[in-house]
Amino acid sequence: MMGSKLSTALISIKLLALAALTTAAQAQDKAQDKSSDIIARGEYLARAGDCTACHTAPEGRLFAGGRAMPTPFGTLYTSNITPDPDTGIGKWSADDFYKTMHSGRFPDGGLIYPAMPFASYTKVTRADSDAIFAYLRSIAPVNQKNKPHELRFPYDNRQLILGWRTLFFSEGEFKPDPKKSAEWNRGAYLVEGLGHCGMCHSPINALGGTSQSDAFKGGLIPMQNWYAPSLTSNREAGLGDWSIKDITDLLQTGVSMRGVVYGPMAEVVHNSLQYLNDEDTKAMAVYLKGIAEPSPPPPASSTLPTTESSLLISLGKTVYDKQCASCHGTQGEGKPPHWPPLANNQSIEMQSAVNPIRMVLNGGYPPGTRGNPMPYGMPPFAGLLSDNEIAAVVSYIRTAWGNRGTPVSAREANELRSAPLN
Repeated sequence: MMGSKLSTALISIKLLALAALTTAAQAQDKAQDKSSDIIARGEYLARAGDCTACHTAPEGRLFAGGRAMPTPFGTLYTSNITPDPDTGIGKWSADDFYKTMHSGRFPDGGLIYPAMPFASYTKVTRADSDAIFAYLRSIAPVNQKNKPHELRFPYDNRQLILGWRTLFFSEGEFKPDPKKSAEWNRGAYLVEGLGHCGMCHSPINALGGTSQSDAFKGGLIPMQNWYAPSLTSNREAGLGDWSIKDITDLLQTGVSMRGVVYGPMAEVVHNSLQYLNDEDTKAMAVYLKGIAEPSPPPPASSTLPTTESSLLISLGKTVYDKQCASCHGTQGEGKPPHWPPLANNQSIEMQSAVNPIRMVLNGGYPPGTRGNPMPYGMPPFAGLLSDNEIAAVVSYIRTAWGNRGTPVSAREANELRSAPLN
């Protein structure tokens, strides 16, 4: 009888131990699943922030830094953000990472040059910052020392950043607008924060900053010779009269019935935007459409003498009919989405003619994306057409079919022949 009770007690103890082990294993599995979910979310957010574009050098290891960033003040080199303990962020805590993103300072308090878009990243929430940090901690560490910056005097003095911060930096997480929908606010968070779209689509002054009143009003991208159009003016890239589908198509695939992306924006779509889910892409579209300000069409005017303009545009039509009409149509109607229309095309009519000149000179491809894996490209004409012919055909497409742009000069075409290709 005694033996039977002892046997029963031993069985009960074993069952309790087994149950405890099972519970512990289940808790560990849940913790691992939660950790995996956070890492996956962090990877998604890192793509939304386009971290790869800067922190991965051409032919370099993922996030190991070393990419040269030419600026009007000299060349900056991006940092290693892999979890290597000696040369990366392996010794950082989640608090350190959030402080860097939020305040634009290293964990030791050192000032970060504003080539890193901390003025936008300050809007990122703590939860999203922690997720990105968890993802970066999960990737392979790379032992690669950060390359010293090559800045001219006096810009190599980091203390000057204090003045820049006073003028152009407002620290603080994104605050939703209670008068707007949740979808609009999500789009604003992505565009203003993680997406840091204002870094390109806002005018940059001589100090390398942008006033808040000029946010998203377009400007020439320093050192790249591409013009990032205004996102507020319907004369440029303002999307007020675009459909939500046209905007989301452009963001996700690089092509839509209204336009095609080339140059730096093609890289953004390739590295970042194509990976966003449909809900976030639509939210961005709703926000972008919402900030567009109605603008009257620009007045038709010419910076060249009337006779010279007429001769230039006449030559341009001859070049266009021979070289361009087979794809873009005799009346500029195009064959969207792959061959964009040139008639009534905002990007053709903008005050700055940099982009159409560069496209005629250098050609290019939209990004290869999941939604458009084999994009149609445009051939370069730099070796086929003279400066006068480039100026003529660009002037023609900017003024034909009701377009209200202005003619360009051969000097403008010549200056852009030597511009970097990306």
